[in-house]
Amino acid sequence: MASNKTLVPEAKNALEQFKMEAAGEVGVTLNQGDNGNLTSRQAGSIGGQMVKKMIEKYENEMKTK
Repeated sequence: MASNKTLVPEAKNALEQFKMEAAGEVGVTLNQGDNGNLTSRQAGSIGGQMVKKMIEKYENEMKTK
């Protein structure tokens, strides 16, 4: 089972904002708090968008080194 524990507690607000931005980019509306009404497809598209953006950022950082 997945854990929602934040590894760096100081980053919690930034991660929440990141998730909201990713949701907006894929056209999914999130509410603050519980979003148990999301379909698996919607939740997956948000997570996939987040991973895509993280990989893109990492690749750009590697490119500049």
